[in-house]
Amino acid sequence: QVQLVESGGGLVQAGGSLRLSCAASGRTFSRYAWAWFRQAPGREREFVAAISWSGGSTDYADSAEGRFTISRDNAKNTLYLQMNSLKPEDTAVYYCAAVRSGGSVYRGVYDYNYWGQGTQVTVSS
Repeated sequence: QVQLVESGGGLVQAGGSLRLSCAASGRTFSRYAWAWFRQAPGREREFVAAISWSGGSTDYADSAEGRFTISRDNAKNTLYLQMNSLKPEDTAVYYCAAVRSGGSVYRGVYDYNYWGQGTQVTVSS
């Protein structure tokens, strides 16, 4: 059974940092594109960042560019999101997602078919 499990969320002050992790089990995700999405209360789930299976291609939402870094460790079947200079508007539940890919990265929620359960990130002002 495929499982994606996020961790690393929590409460942090504005300007602080957090590192999210997403550990996969049930299959090898080395040939999969991965992504992070987030969803704030009352809002739709939105794209944050994506990375190709090799790690050679990345894509960031404008809101994440320059502050967040997505990375992966295929040997550990784990995805990461380093978040720096956090702002109150970054408060949301963060989800990791995966889809089998030949090298492309995707921004759409419906592009991904494996999802984690989410981890809460709260940034206080």
